[in-house]
Amino acid sequence: MNINLTLFAQIITFMFFWWFCHAFVWKFIRNAMTVREKKIADGLEAADRASRDLELAQDKAAQQLRLAKEEAAGIIDGANKRANQIVEEAKERAREEAGRIKVAAEAEVALEANRAKEALRKQVGALVLAGATKVLEASIDESAHQALVEKLAAGL
Repeated sequence: MNINLTLFAQIITFMFFWWFCHAFVWKFIRNAMTVREKKIADGLEAADRASRDLELAQDKAAQQLRLAKEEAAGIIDGANKRANQIVEEAKERAREEAGRIKVAAEAEVALEANRAKEALRKQVGALVLAGATKVLEASIDESAHQALVEKLAAGL
């Protein structure tokens, strides 16, 4: 067998194979590669979009969480202030009520003291009358000398 003829046959066969692949097979392979390339690019783009969307969602969630915490802190502060205000109002009402009770008690004490003084004056007047009766050994008319007894009792 001659090497030149074999080499020439192989070259022709290779060229036919190349033409056949280029004409019929290469288009399908190239189309499949283009479609695959496009799918991969779309997938990467979708992954990038999803990543950006995830970051935005995380940022938004963090912002909403921060706002919720601030709002909760504001509500708690408001509740604490209101509670302190209620306590202070209750203390003030208690002080006012204690003052009223104290004034009423002082008035009651003063009234009772005046009653006791009046009762004591009457008793002292009766005792003075009894003492004067014994001293004078005579009977003193109580109705006649009532003004004198009241004057004496008022002086006590």
